[in-house]
Amino acid sequence: MTTVQKRPARLHHTAYVTHDLEATRKFYEELIGLPLVATWSESDMLFGAERVYCHLFFELADGSALAFFKFANPEDAQLFGPKMPASPFHHIALNVDKETQEGIEQRLAAAGYQEPAVYVLEHGYCRSVYVTDPNGMILELTLDHPDAEKIGKIRRENAHADLKRWMGGDHTSNNMFR
Repeated sequence: MTTVQKRPARLHHTAYVTHDLEATRKFYEELIGLPLVATWSESDMLFGAERVYCHLFFELADGSALAFFKFANPEDAQLFGPKMPASPFHHIALNVDKETQEGIEQRLAAAGYQEPAVYVLEHGYCRSVYVTDPNGMILELTLDHPDAEKIGKIRRENAHADLKRWMGGDHTSNNMFR
């Protein structure tokens, strides 16, 4: 008998360290279109020392948020905010509709973002615009394929079998949507 576990309801927030609050605010609020909904100035005893920081929250449509910390003490920033790896495989992806993706692309272009800081990848099941934020983090803005529900159903039905096949050494692509 399979036990169904209750899942978390939604992402509350993700958190990253920034070295420039205003550049981060401008990027996420003005270019990406996420409103700044909270700024918390805090001081806490954390990991054996008093840490003073500012915590910004940029809200997505579902109420979840991207959050960024700026530490008052540069040593804290070094300790808790290592540089983002320069890899497209370390990123955060946000789902957008066509109008939103086009608007963001236009604002990025107007702000001078161009390759390699911004690029498009057609995955088949979605169209992704990748852009590097002021912190070196890669943000992916994903527009689902019109048949996303059908595609998702196929992937869900085969998720375990596909994983087992891959782990067994069969690395043949199963993306028939490209």
